[in-house]
Amino acid sequence: MRKTIPFLLLLIAYGCGETAKLPVAAVTGPNPTLVEPKPQLIPTFQIAPAKGWPAGTTPIVAEGFSVNALATGLDHPRWLYVLPNGDVLVAETNGPERPDDRKGLKGWIMKKMSKKAGGAVPSANRITLLRDADGDGVAETRTVFLQGLTSPFGMVLVGHDFYVADTDALLRYSYAEGNTSIAGAAVKVADLPAGTINHHWTKNVIASRDGSKLYVSIGSNSNAAENGLDKEVNRAAIMEIDRATGNSRIFASGLRNPVGMSWQPQSGALWTSVNERDEIGSDLVPDYMTSVKDGAFYGWPFSYYGQHVDERVKPQRPDLVASATVPDYALGAHTASLGLTFYDGKLFPRRYSGGAFVGQHGSWNRKPLSGYKVIFVPFANGRPNGTPEDVLTGFVDEKGNAHGRPVGVAVDKSGALLVADDVGNTIWRVTPK
Repeated sequence: MRKTIPFLLLLIAYGCGETAKLPVAAVTGPNPTLVEPKPQLIPTFQIAPAKGWPAGTTPIVAEGFSVNALATGLDHPRWLYVLPNGDVLVAETNGPERPDDRKGLKGWIMKKMSKKAGGAVPSANRITLLRDADGDGVAETRTVFLQGLTSPFGMVLVGHDFYVADTDALLRYSYAEGNTSIAGAAVKVADLPAGTINHHWTKNVIASRDGSKLYVSIGSNSNAAENGLDKEVNRAAIMEIDRATGNSRIFASGLRNPVGMSWQPQSGALWTSVNERDEIGSDLVPDYMTSVKDGAFYGWPFSYYGQHVDERVKPQRPDLVASATVPDYALGAHTASLGLTFYDGKLFPRRYSGGAFVGQHGSWNRKPLSGYKVIFVPFANGRPNGTPEDVLTGFVDEKGNAHGRPVGVAVDKSGALLVADDVGNTIWRVTPK
């Protein structure tokens, strides 16, 4: 009977919850509609069960484009990096053991939902290299580039220094062009916040244009500081690390879960995609992408979208709320917008130049579902200029099952768009017809 009660509670929780009153478009763009918050004792749950792609099927691609699999049969591919010679690196990864995260009944329910959504698989803890030497859009070479890592995610090459952001440390390896694997030992550049909670475990890394600095995105250790503010030291932030000295500082803070980072080609500004907080309604809070200003505070956990106070957080900090920077562009509530890259290739039509591709992993805390697609946001003069356009859809079928879930996005050497699909275990490649 004891086993039955939690299962019944799970079914009750999954079946209950309010529904969105606004279309996704209303909470998208530079001026999203922000409704009154509805704190939830039992959160709204709606999950697209992970099923994988039936043989011979692909996502639906925008008109004028085609899509094919660069590689299939991967193990939870989450993030991508393209080397100068055109080799594609894939982080096959998932979260580490986190015994103090998601505890209690609600935590138990969350873990069950994560498993149903395909997010509870063990981490392969490796980076795989894909090489398409003949240029036909399909990788014929696949090698283990690095293994024995700890929930690796972000990657960047500066000269002959290859950096990997593990969940608990930024590591450096020696790389020579054409290498299909790295055998040398790692050098630890910096420790990164981890521990037994490690709620948002992904750590991304990007280099400055001149290669002198590294920027590491670090998510919060909770949804809305429910684990205590003392558990949030150096979290919900982007850290700047000097490559020459190893000195580090907080570049920007109050970013609940910054993941994708990319340099906007026209303005030269650093942009990031951020997953905002949950459990205050299907229409709140919009995830967003924003330019990242040195020293800026973006609200988390005390407020969102500027001075909209989250009353769940105690004690409050009205001084910080007063200084909170409003994000540049909302991406829809609960879309889980993770991947972000600006288009700097020559293969796509000219209007894509400088615009942003965003990989939306998909919602769990919204009815109906949101995200589960790749979108394009046009830019002009370094700023968003228009409404999002669907690039890849069809990840969720008419029965509500997820064939795939997009995560990282990157532009390959030829100018094609690459998309990591961690449920479909595939890297998709989008090109003009």
